[in-house]
Amino acid sequence: MSVAKHAVVVDIANVMGSVPDGWWRDRAGGAARILTQLSKLAEAGISGQLFGRPDDRLFPRWIAVIEGQAKAAKDVPGIDVVRARGEGDDTIVDEAQRLVGEGFGVSVVTRDRGLIQRVESVGADARPVRWLRDMFIS
Repeated sequence: MSVAKHAVVVDIANVMGSVPDGWWRDRAGGAARILTQLSKLAEAGISGQLFGRPDDRLFPRWIAVIEGQAKAAKDVPGIDVVRARGEGDDTIVDEAQRLVGEGFGVSVVTRDRGLIQRVESVGADARPVRWLRDMFIS
């Protein structure tokens, strides 16, 4: 997807659940670890190749949706943290739809098949969790 402005909406619960690092004992801590990684990506930018722009370094807008006990995670620089009031999936779809309406190309990071169908129906694309995790900076 090649667009002038891009946003990446991250299903934090889904990304968190993809690695058995003890997140279930401390959901806010697990979310905080992912938010810290996203903040690093926001600062460093990502390869334009990820969006069909091989010569560019891109700085997309990052939106992280957190729910449940993970909502206690603190905000981090460069990331719009959205705390779901109800279902996280509904909030993710709402964010994707809002951003598409604002003219953003939107990618949603999740492996939830039902959520993938929902975000695609509002004009976003879906990216697998591995796509994001492969970019994390040590």
